[in-house]
Amino acid sequence: MRMHTVKKTFTCQVCDKNFNQSGNLKQHMRIHTGEKPFKCKMCDKSFNQSGHLRKHMRTHIGTGDKPFKCEVCDKTFSQNGNLQQHMRIHTGDETHKCEVCNKTFSQNGNLQRHMRIHTGEKPFRCEVCHKMFSLRGNLKIHMRIHTGEKPFKCELCYKMFNHSYSLNYHMKIHAGKKEYKCEVCNKMFSQSGSLNHHMRIHTGEKTFKCEVCNKMFTTSGDIKRHMRMHTGEKPFRCEVCHKMFSLRGNLKIHMRIHTAEKPFKCELCYKMFNHSNTLNYHMKIHAGKKEYKCEVCNKMFSQSGSLNHHMRIHTGEKTFNCEVCNKMFSHSGSLNHHMRIHTGEKTFNCEVCNRMFSQSGRLKDHIRIHTGEKPFKCEVCDKMFTTSKTLKKHMRMHTGEKTFRCEVCDKIFSRSESLKLHIRIHTGEKNI
Repeated sequence: MRMHTVKKTFTCQVCDKNFNQSGNLKQHMRIHTGEKPFKCKMCDKSFNQSGHLRKHMRTHIGTGDKPFKCEVCDKTFSQNGNLQQHMRIHTGDETHKCEVCNKTFSQNGNLQRHMRIHTGEKPFRCEVCHKMFSLRGNLKIHMRIHTGEKPFKCELCYKMFNHSYSLNYHMKIHAGKKEYKCEVCNKMFSQSGSLNHHMRIHTGEKTFKCEVCNKMFTTSGDIKRHMRMHTGEKPFRCEVCHKMFSLRGNLKIHMRIHTAEKPFKCELCYKMFNHSNTLNYHMKIHAGKKEYKCEVCNKMFSQSGSLNHHMRIHTGEKTFNCEVCNKMFSHSGSLNHHMRIHTGEKTFNCEVCNRMFSQSGRLKDHIRIHTGEKPFKCEVCDKMFTTSKTLKKHMRMHTGEKTFRCEVCDKIFSRSESLKLHIRIHTGEKNI
């Protein structure tokens, strides 16, 4: 009597694919884990199957070990299977057919990859932002966003790109060939796609809709960037302080905090700024146009926001609370500066002695030690000082102002240091 055995299946817990042998499942799992235990000793390239390593080794042996020759074009191959695949180019034989859309393929592997379009299967995951991809190659290209890798170089201007098609697109700038003309404004473009994008400026067409808030966008890139507001995705990381950003441009602007780069210059007073908005704000000082008036002290302001900030002096309003010590502040900037006391964060670096500071103003004051600059002058004795604070202390010598009072005997002093020395009389503390 013949016995019937139940065929056992082994299922992949990631993509639910079934296998009739545990070894096949083990090999398959390396697609998801990225494990490549088989390493070539000649070039250090790794493979997930021993058979793939054996095939690869023939590339090091040389052309002499390619015994399989195409009778049509004389091309030689190291394996018979590669020759058979190659022959389909000449015969037009495409034996692997997609049952969904009837598209045919010359190789089964190509069909399997194509099927992911219909199934939505995405077995390759980015370990940084957890985005999923249907093809390993797409994941590899995506990783360049996180690593900043740009392997494609323009040989004319040496600009680097993270994708080959970006380089090809860029090369048309050097070629100077612009065949596509806008019939509205006569602007020329090197690609039809660029013209199509441009036309939306004139037509106002917005074909890309956000499914969350229904906002419309003119390009797929615009909606992709917008979606990060809803998802909270921040793929761009500062390598100095590890702060994350949703847009590459925001990271670029943020980096100026660490580099102290100020690319925007006022053409009237030559003051430098790290952001165009700050320069625009500054320019109103020169314009002299101040439309906003404080009803309490009649001081004029060029922006409504500046007036609102100023009003807190009169109202005493302090809406920004420190979560550590509960101290209140009237401005968010003041709170941010204060928080560095608790965190110990020092992001501003002196390029001369590498000393770190928590505020840009303190770094600026410190730099004068190295440069010898003393921009603050006493109007009484012409003595020069490196900081306004030092000048203010000095001025008390001339004015006789004494603002520091002893709580024990009510004696007053012009300097805090003098008060500290005096307190020792009451405490009995001796000078060291």
